[in-house]
Amino acid sequence: MEKNQDLTKLIKLTGERAKLDAKANGTYVVYKDTSGKLVREYSNGEKEFLSVDYQPYV
Repeated sequence: MEKNQDLTKLIKLTGERAKLDAKANGTYVVYKDTSGKLVREYSNGEKEFLSVDYQPYV
């Protein structure tokens, strides 16, 4: 059980670091929210919900 908590904490920290890097570079991060929707969050805090079909690299 402790390994699962450690992994959850590491994932959370990685996401927070990605947001800091995006803010420093004036870019955005893309992630899935708790409801499973794709979200593009800009460095200014603006959020854009992407369609399910959005897959520019596939």
